[in-house]
Formats: sequence, C-alpha cells, structure tokens
Amino acid sequence: MSGMRSAENLAGREVDRWPDILAILILVTVALIAAVTFRDYGLGWDDYTHSQYGDLLLKLYGSGFADTRALSFVNLYKYGGGFDMAAALAARVLPFDLFETRRLVGAAIGIAGLFVTWRIGRRLGGPVAGCAALILLAACPLFYGHMFINPKDAPFATAMAILLLGIVRALEEYPRPSARTVALFGVGLGLAFGSRILAAVAAPYALAALVLILAIEMHASPWKTVAQRSFSFIWIMLPSLALGYVIMGLLWPWSVISPLNPLDAAEYFDKFFEKPWKELFEGKLISVPDMPVSYLPHLFAYKLPIVMLVLGLAGLAGIIAVLIRGHVALTRRAALFSVALAVLLPLVLAIVSHPAFYNGLRHFVFVVPPFAAAGGLAFGWLFARARATGNLVAAAVCAAFAGGISLPVIEMVRLHPYQYTSFNDFAGGIQKAQHNFMLDYWGLAFKQAADELRSRLRASADRPPKGRRWIVAICGPQASAQVELGPEFETTFNEKQADFAMAVGAYYCEYLKAPIMVDIEREGVVFARVYDLRGGPTPKLLTEPPP
Repeated sequence: MSGMRSAENLAGREVDRWPDILAILILVTVALIAAVTFRDYGLGWDDYTHSQYGDLLLKLYGSGFADTRALSFVNLYKYGGGFDMAAALAARVLPFDLFETRRLVGAAIGIAGLFVTWRIGRRLGGPVAGCAALILLAACPLFYGHMFINPKDAPFATAMAILLLGIVRALEEYPRPSARTVALFGVGLGLAFGSRILAAVAAPYALAALVLILAIEMHASPWKTVAQRSFSFIWIMLPSLALGYVIMGLLWPWSVISPLNPLDAAEYFDKFFEKPWKELFEGKLISVPDMPVSYLPHLFAYKLPIVMLVLGLAGLAGIIAVLIRGHVALTRRAALFSVALAVLLPLVLAIVSHPAFYNGLRHFVFVVPPFAAAGGLAFGWLFARARATGNLVAAAVCAAFAGGISLPVIEMVRLHPYQYTSFNDFAGGIQKAQHNFMLDYWGLAFKQAADELRSRLRASADRPPKGRRWIVAICGPQASAQVELGPEFETTFNEKQADFAMAVGAYYCEYLKAPIMVDIEREGVVFARVYDLRGGPTPKLLTEPPP
C-alpha cells in the first residue's frame, strides 16, 4: 500500500511539474519571437516625442540637474519617463537604431508582465492556474500588440502587475510579510507611480482587501489583538513606501520637486486636456468627451479573445463565490479580492467618472493582466475537477482550452505586426469592425508603406525632380512618417506640391481619386495607402482632425 501511495504521489508531482515547464517554454518562445520580429513594428503618434523626453531626462541627470528642459517638456513631464530613459540608454549600447531599440525594450517589459501574471496566477491557484493565466495573456492581441508599440500604457500595465503581485503576497503573509514581499511591493509601487499617477487606483483595492481581513477578524478575536496585528503589518510595510518614493522620483523627477506635483498631475489628467476630436464608435463619429458609458463594456467584449472573456468572467464569479462562502483561508480570500478589484474597480470608476474615452482600450491595458490571472484561476479549478473525474475528461478540457487559444493566436499571426487592432468574432473580426470602430489608431502601418514605396521607386528607377527630394503629403503622424521614409523624402501636410500622399487607413483620411501605388492590407482591411500625385495638385487629405 505504501508503495502504491508513493507511486501516486510521484505521479501527482509529475503532473504538477508540467505546467511550470510549459510556462517557461512559453516565455522563452515569446522572447524568441519578439527577438525576430521587433523590427517589424512601425512608429506611432507618440514615439518621436517620447524619444525626445527620454533624451532630455538623461540630460537632466547627466548635467547634475542643470539642464531642466525635461521638467517642462510638452505635457510628458506629468508622466514618468522610466521607459523612455531605459530605451535611450539601451540605444547607446545595442546595435540597433533608437526606434528599433524602443520596440525591443517594450517587448522585454511586456515579457516581464507575462512572467509576473504567471506568478500571480500560480501563487493563488497553483501551477495549472499560473500557466493558464500566462497563456491567456500571451495570446491576447491587445496586450501583445501594445507591448511592442506603446511607451505609456504597456509599461504601466507591467508595473501595475508587479504592484498587484506585491499586494497579493503581502495579504497572504499578513500580518508579518517577508522582507522580499516588502521589497517587491515597494518596487511595484515606485514603478507604477513612476509611470502614471493613475497608479493611485491601486490604493482602494489594497485597502479594501485589508479592511476585509480586519472586519472578519474583529468577529473572531478581541479588538486589541486585531489592532496589534494590523499595526505590526503596517509597521513592517512602511519601508516599502520609502523605497517606492525613491524609485518614483528617479523615474519621474518632476513628481518630487514639489510634494504637490503628483496631485497636480492627477488634476491635470482628470480633465480632458486637448482640443476634442471625433472617433468612430459603433458606426458613429462621436466627440471623445461625449462617448457613451457603453464604451468600455462593449470594447472589452469585442477586443479580448472569447476564451479569455469566458474564463476571466468565470474567475471573477468564482472569487465572489469564495468571498461569500468563506471556505478559504481569510488571507487567501483577501488576496483573491484584491485581484478582482484590480479588474473591476478601474472600470467602474471610469464608467462613473466618465472621462474622455479614445484610442480604444489602450488606457486600460493594465486591467488585462489581472483579468488573465482570474481566467487562469477558473481554468485551474476546471482542470482540477476534470482531473478528479478522469484523464479523458482532463484531456478534453485541455483540448477545448487549446482550441480556444488557437483562434486569437492565428489572428495575431495574420495581423502581424498590427495585433493590437484585433477584434474578436463577437464584433465580426476586423472586416466588420472597421466600419464601426477605430483600428490602427496608433498609425503603425507607415513603416510597411514606406518600405514598399521605396521598393517601387527603386524597381522603376524613378528619380525626384532635380534639386529636391521626393515630397510626400501625410495624413497621419508626420514625424513618424519622416523617420520611416528616411532622408530621400520630405514630408508635408498639404502646403506644398507633393509627389505622393501617404495616409493611414482611418476614417479621417480622405479617399483620393489618384493612382494607388501601395496598399498595406491585412484580411482585406487597408491599414495604409500611398497615392501617386505626380502631375496633379496636392488634394485635401483630412476629413477630421487627427488626435
């Protein structure tokens, strides 16, 4: 009998090892894919300005704070600049140009977000749940696409995931968190606030989870005992606040020049700070401050993979059930509660406060990792029940999960390098979504359009008129277009006679009655187009002002 138990225990350990091995293999695979493909991702609207901000931050530190231009640079001084500084530093040592390096650094930070999400799921639900959370996030086109291209929201998502892991560990270890947990929480705090002041949204869900512990303990223990335990917890966690403040100051120097500056940034971003423009939502052009309250629910329903939606919602429902039934250890319930709030609270606050909604879900990418973790918990629970029933049932559950994951993965391959524009089958894919929503709001396709234009001109041996370069009228991010086209070209809007027009495939770029030289398409949807204007006047390109 003892031999049989030993064999069963060994088999159980072997089954529990494969999710961790698979998770490591997935992380390595994503890293290899990123290393091969990072150069495919073009520049968007903000890249050029963010690269300038990173350079100015390095000059701020390099000059001993004598060069203070970074502290008043456009509105970026109200954001942290950790990503921009890291990319600028990496570009000095890596054999790539600055913008390629920015894509590579973004991929590395995104992979760190994948790793942290795996650890959150694993800590709360075990190896299977952790691996499933990692797979869900890696196969999410919204997260995967943004990690290459977005210098604000994708690094912030990873920072918030690190902070959430610190919160989860601290709550589970209550009332005496380990030194590693205190340090992790402090690092997450500094990275998150050093990215965006929006990190303050983490405070309510951390405090709410702590209040849950105190409220339940008050029913079972004398108030003095509860107070002593809570005081011990807060005292141990205090050094993390100092560590977080130091990291925030390093990444966001403007925030520590005056103690009220973070509050000033919060007030600034609480109000819409640009001239309003219109974006396409559900087939209508709507001013971004006037978007309906359905904006977030509808886009999350249409943008996330269906398998992630199903499992994520099931995971959130399961967490609520655990909180109500109370059959799990109190500290574990509090940690689960913090994960649910990390998903729900930012969305509820945004819907209630109703800020300007624009650019799809890029401002809410940070809720996707905890949602993936919740989905991982649901799959872990489902797999455990199936495994208890029999190996065939467990295999069927895994096969169904693999089938669900294959759909967004195939779509990501087809859309490369525009994964972030993906819409799921609820929205009819990008073919139907293009008539109802913004797709390439980041303007990434100019890279492929510029490459194709250069190839066409070389193949035809065309040369610009003597004494000048080719002139290209731009509907889209002009600075990005100039970088992608290179020194052979001069970009303009429409104040000069242009040889060509390059336009993003968005509703605010006019369709021109001119020969089409280049079409950049995915699944029948035009992401960018180049027109031949030689011999004719430069036409009006814009139908709506771009963001």
